[in-house]
Amino acid sequence: MTLDDIVRGFAGARVFDLAQPMYNGMPHHPNHPPFMFVLTRLHGEMVHPGGASSAAEAFSLGGHVGTHFDALCHFAHHGKLHGGRETAGLEEYTTGVAALSVDTVGLIARRGVLLDVAGPQPLPEDFTIEPHHLEEAAARAGVEIAPGDVVLIRTGWGRYWGQPKRFINDGRAPGPGLAAARWLSDRGIWAAGSDTTYFEKVPSDRSVHVHLLVEKGMHIIEALNLEELAGEGVFSFLFVAAPLKIRGATGSPIRPFAVAF
Repeated sequence: MTLDDIVRGFAGARVFDLAQPMYNGMPHHPNHPPFMFVLTRLHGEMVHPGGASSAAEAFSLGGHVGTHFDALCHFAHHGKLHGGRETAGLEEYTTGVAALSVDTVGLIARRGVLLDVAGPQPLPEDFTIEPHHLEEAAARAGVEIAPGDVVLIRTGWGRYWGQPKRFINDGRAPGPGLAAARWLSDRGIWAAGSDTTYFEKVPSDRSVHVHLLVEKGMHIIEALNLEELAGEGVFSFLFVAAPLKIRGATGSPIRPFAVAF
């Protein structure tokens, strides 16, 4: 296959934007700083000879705000990261975590699979996704999970993104339980994601994050927009994204796409 073949293939592909929009007041986990945006210069405040002007902005947010990617150093268990590395001596407030940080993750271009557990209506807040729910969603979609896949789980809560209080819901949301996380890891996935900011069923003891990030070395992606993808019935695709190259960071915003050929 030549480069021209690849370019022609992409020209005929359907591309789905899986990122939620960022805006002042958007949903964010209360453990993380909110997204803040302001224009720092308006057109006309400075006009160059010939009439040209520019506008500019400043923004800030936590690494786990908006559609984002969890590095393996995001969680530890009993003071140890994935692979058994002690956190002691590896982290500083100003330099971050010196192992398994998000800047070590490059371009993500892998087979993606959508498991639409919710269907027509969003799952209730107390819904725990179990292995049989994932198996049933895979069967409906006609897909099988393969090693190295990025598996995206739809709860239907993505449609609440424009209602921040409803989306965050005082820390209560549906998601996979530990058994479902083990079902995913048993299949050798590379990453799992969902359309909530918690990924797992909450409230919880974060055992799903510990299992995937610490025990298995599998990444987590949160606050995805899966509504259009599910609405179009696209369940297998090329998943493309990249986290920001922030040295020592435990997470990063991403702009993921699903490319369906």
